[in-house]
Amino acid sequence: MRYVLAGPLLKAYFRPWTKGLENVPTDGPAILASNHLAVIDSFVLPLVLERQVQFLGKSDYFTGAGAKGRLVAGFMRGVGTIPVDRSGGKASEAALDTGLRVLKQGGLFGIYPEGTRSPDGRMYRGKTGVARLALESGAPVVPVAMVGTDKAQKVGQVVPKPIPIGIVMGEPLDFSRYKGMENDRFVLRSVTDEIVYAILRLSEQEYVDIYAATAKARIAAEKAAERRTVEEAAGEQPAADQD
Repeated sequence: MRYVLAGPLLKAYFRPWTKGLENVPTDGPAILASNHLAVIDSFVLPLVLERQVQFLGKSDYFTGAGAKGRLVAGFMRGVGTIPVDRSGGKASEAALDTGLRVLKQGGLFGIYPEGTRSPDGRMYRGKTGVARLALESGAPVVPVAMVGTDKAQKVGQVVPKPIPIGIVMGEPLDFSRYKGMENDRFVLRSVTDEIVYAILRLSEQEYVDIYAATAKARIAAEKAAERRTVEEAAGEQPAADQD
């Protein structure tokens, strides 16, 4: 209900333009595999679809305290976000199981193959979870490119700017030729790369062949080193004059 009320307001705020909406199946299971530039990606994409699409979201979004926490949690549920612990290991398996459940029920499941937001607007290497979902469910994969969300909401920015945002959807990808090969890591990598390249053709981003999480860790380490250098320089005292 909250999203039904907020949807028209968000649509007026972002003024999304679209291309290729006809590529989203009108019924039955399908995976929407998108690049990930900003937090608002998961809010804007559902605005242009007739069907509900469900994403996974950090469980932190659902456990905030106070009025703000309840508001965020309510909104996340309203847009179809499913809470999940993304700490890795068995939690990753649980996330994939959740996606499979949505698809087996005939729903639309949204996923970001990069696994996390791009730190700099470029597209990074995809994780193979999207391939496992496609092969185990048999659902088609619709590549999606979000355009301009990183300009509307830069990293660290809470309130996005009201600028037009684009959503481009490509033709569904069929991976039925790999049926029964969901445990072959070479097949999973091949399928994942095919999906990522399909998104790249739509988004026209620069590609970086490392994981986004690795890039984020490197950026964080570089910033920490810069802070230490500045702090050390600020802590140095000029030598006393010699008589």
